[in-house]
Amino acid sequence: MNFHPWGVELVESIIACKTCGLLQRLGTLQPGTAAECFRCGSVIGKHPVDSLGRTAAFSLAALIFFVPANIYPILLMDFYGAYSESTVWDGCVKLYQDGQWPVATIVFLASILVPLLKLLGLFFLVVVTKFKSLYWRRERTWIFKTIDVIGPWAMLDVFLLAILVALVKLGSIATVLPGRGLVAFAAMVVFTLLASASFDPTSIWDETEQKP
Repeated sequence: MNFHPWGVELVESIIACKTCGLLQRLGTLQPGTAAECFRCGSVIGKHPVDSLGRTAAFSLAALIFFVPANIYPILLMDFYGAYSESTVWDGCVKLYQDGQWPVATIVFLASILVPLLKLLGLFFLVVVTKFKSLYWRRERTWIFKTIDVIGPWAMLDVFLLAILVALVKLGSIATVLPGRGLVAFAAMVVFTLLASASFDPTSIWDETEQKP
């Protein structure tokens, strides 16, 4: 621990670069700044500007689009007079009825349940951290780690790509049109990615010297 010439306390940590493994000292970062590895130039620390505000905005926007994305049809198909509309939930139900319950379960988890839990978790972390609560910090850190682990399972972008491929491939044998839900689904994908990238987990442990 060092002191700035003007008497401001500077807290330093020993950080190992995840790219090259070099140990180096990392001081307190100011908002909007980042620290690079002395040897390889990789980012070893950063302090985003208004991380909580941006995460809350993106999470709330994604939650708003979550409703129409699952209520309105994703695809509209007209195959020789047979017209059908399909939502994400309809796809899960159809797969289950066809006996493909493992695939139906994966689609339900990756496209509906996991994204919803991820967004609710991020929004909870933002609200509690915003009020500078000193309680449940370990639990909140565990929640963030869980969100980080299950994040790859919320494969919304992969699911959206599969829908676009279906639009192209089936276009030659049937009339396939994007439904109203596809726009909301695409917006939810974008805002979910932005929310995950915006949250700064170090904000959970800010002001650790304060007493409740």
